[in-house]
Amino acid sequence: MGKNPEEQFLKGKQLYKAHQFKKSGKAFHGAGISFLDKGDYIQAKTSLINAANAFIETQKYSTVLEMLRLASETSLLEGDYLGANQVYKDSIEYIANLKKNDDKNENYILFSVLSYLCLFVKGRQEEGLDYLKRIQKKVDNNYFKESNLIRLVTDLTLALRDKNQDYLERVKNLINSLKLKKSEITLLKKVILIIQSQIFLDFKLVLDKQEYTTNENVNLTINLNSGPLYQEFKNPFYEFQVKSFEISKISLDLSDNLSLNKKPNFPIDVDLSGNNPIEFLLKPHFQLDEPFIGPIHVTFNINKSLVFVYEIEAIEVNLTSPLPTLDISLKNLRPPLIGQSFPLQIQIQNNSEGEALDVKIGVEFPELLKVMRGTTEKQIYSLRKNEELTWELNIKPIEAGDYIIKVIVKFKDPDQNDIEDIKEFPFSIKL
Repeated sequence: MGKNPEEQFLKGKQLYKAHQFKKSGKAFHGAGISFLDKGDYIQAKTSLINAANAFIETQKYSTVLEMLRLASETSLLEGDYLGANQVYKDSIEYIANLKKNDDKNENYILFSVLSYLCLFVKGRQEEGLDYLKRIQKKVDNNYFKESNLIRLVTDLTLALRDKNQDYLERVKNLINSLKLKKSEITLLKKVILIIQSQIFLDFKLVLDKQEYTTNENVNLTINLNSGPLYQEFKNPFYEFQVKSFEISKISLDLSDNLSLNKKPNFPIDVDLSGNNPIEFLLKPHFQLDEPFIGPIHVTFNINKSLVFVYEIEAIEVNLTSPLPTLDISLKNLRPPLIGQSFPLQIQIQNNSEGEALDVKIGVEFPELLKVMRGTTEKQIYSLRKNEELTWELNIKPIEAGDYIIKVIVKFKDPDQNDIEDIKEFPFSIKL
């Protein structure tokens, strides 16, 4: 039966207070391993960090790094990748105290690459690469270039950038030559799974029309085909069971004249058996040269812990100004009476976005509605947006009845297309 980890931890604290740092470090280390065996990752991490602090007092920096690496391992086992990343970064400051340059070079690369892998599985690989580049300045140039761990990062980066599986095969062939702990290899395999997912995923952007006017909604469908991933998620290589695969967020970059009116509810469970249509509704506001949608960033979660962002390239939207339309209205300015003339107002308004050119208007009355004064035809050069044309006629009803007054409007749009609009207005004369 192993030692009681709580007692070992308490002993480590007592020895630390007594400044017996070497014995304290060993007690904390023993407690950490015992907690780890019991699956108590939080207590194991606390114990191992305390062990590292004790060995710092003895200036045993290689042992300090060993304790901190074990502490990071507890975070990996718990799925706390950002917690592991922080410990890896904290470890970097002690490497300069190592005596041998080769030990320094090896540990600088090891801890910075492990930090990179932790950030990768949280969708922050660029941040990990930037950190690795900063650490590179501390490492001998030839050692850095010849390192298998650096070759690993290079192949992962190229596999993701080029969506090329050959680079992943090179990474898999490297695994056995790397001096990594089992939990660190599992972390690496999760990075490979994320890249493999991005290689297999297939997106297509579909617009419901080839051309839109500025007063029409734009229906965008993102069709996601995840079928090839079904077998990959079952691959025993990963030693990792995929229980859930979902989209947690989708962000769209839009040109200034487009706004998002409707989006799906998140998260979205991805159906691995086939196509997943995801629909958005966009609203244009004004005409703009080369309007666009995208790039689109789709954030995925695997088992609600691994995160990656897939980028879809932007597409252009063919957006035009709507054809001009003219609103026509008739208004009695005095109640109509049989045998008496009354003023009738005719109003033509351009409430559309486009300009109406060479406007010709004709008004047709039935025989029993006599035009006493005014013209039934009008012609003007143009009617701009928000402009209106109004004139009056005097009409004399001869008999009671229900009549139809017809207004015919002909004009050209800004592209010189002919447009004709005919409106009929019911008109009643009572006894």
